[in-house]
Amino acid sequence: MPADAVLVTGAGGYLGRHVVTALADRGHRVLAAVRPGSTADLDARAEVIEVDVLDPGLDLAVFGADLPGTVIHLAWQDGFTHNAPSHMLNLSAHYRFLDGLVGAGVGRLAVLGTMHEVGYWEGAITADTPTKPLSLYGIAKDALRSAAFTSWAEKTELQWLRCYYILGDDHRNRSVFTRILEAAERGEREFPFTSGKNRYDFIDVAELGRQIAVVAGAPDVSGIINCCTGEPRSLREQAEWFIADRGLDIELKLGAFPDRPYDSPGTWGDATQIRELMARYA
Repeated sequence: MPADAVLVTGAGGYLGRHVVTALADRGHRVLAAVRPGSTADLDARAEVIEVDVLDPGLDLAVFGADLPGTVIHLAWQDGFTHNAPSHMLNLSAHYRFLDGLVGAGVGRLAVLGTMHEVGYWEGAITADTPTKPLSLYGIAKDALRSAAFTSWAEKTELQWLRCYYILGDDHRNRSVFTRILEAAERGEREFPFTSGKNRYDFIDVAELGRQIAVVAGAPDVSGIINCCTGEPRSLREQAEWFIADRGLDIELKLGAFPDRPYDSPGTWGDATQIRELMARYA
């Protein structure tokens, strides 16, 4: 298998479809791992493999006689439900799968992380920002990150792709923006909202897919990499832009819900490294 072959797990998911397309656009041979029975509409250039990567009986030979040089691990269950028990219940299965890949000689392993590993934090998040997650999703991702660098940093080129607030491809998302869109499609004229004053790092899913494709293909890049814009924007401002951009006949009902006390008033990714990588390799 050529060195530029890339295996993407979770390829049929919300983000995975965009990563697959971005990799194919860059000339990679893409093996797209999807769940058995998946009906995901994937880029026709990808080679689709139906497999449960968390199956304890998984035989890596399903990916071919020789594994790709790079694996991007996006697969994750219930990513939009932050306190689902599945995050903790599946943690060891993720570790087992990734450990098998490293043991089989995969040269580069890129794993999707999340800013929810950090928990409450005000200001820019860097690779050195301490983590104290406040949800099962964040706890599980943080545990996998810690285990990954402890176990495999000396055995493979390990990238932890820390992502932030994703929007776009609206009907495949489960964010507040999707809920606004669905409410407008039902004919509702108001959407109950918080104050919307908190500021976050929002990124379009297609751009995030491009960032991940570039990082995973960049030479000699390892460690925690923020995949983000680095430009904080208030939730209210982003929601109002979303409504205007899509021409929706609906308004935010600000203050209908209280702001959650554990949400950071403003947090975003330090985009210094990703901007350099995109400028150099995109």
